[in-house]
Amino acid sequence: MTPRIKELILASGLVQDESDGKMRDAEQLVRLIIEECLLALEPDWYASEIEYNVEQRLYHRSADIIKRHFGIKK
Repeated sequence: MTPRIKELILASGLVQDESDGKMRDAEQLVRLIIEECLLALEPDWYASEIEYNVEQRLYHRSADIIKRHFGIKK
């Protein structure tokens, strides 16, 4: 678990401390939300070639920024 994700989970109040048994479930929820955000940024396959290429570059840049922010390596 990355420090940023741990910080957000504890700040949410869903988990009282790191030893709480719900910590792993909360971590999974945060990761799923991040994945959904990344999916929402994916380029539109039905866009024109130029629009798709621009969207794809923006997607990769944005996805890298989001992953770096949350400390996700993959």
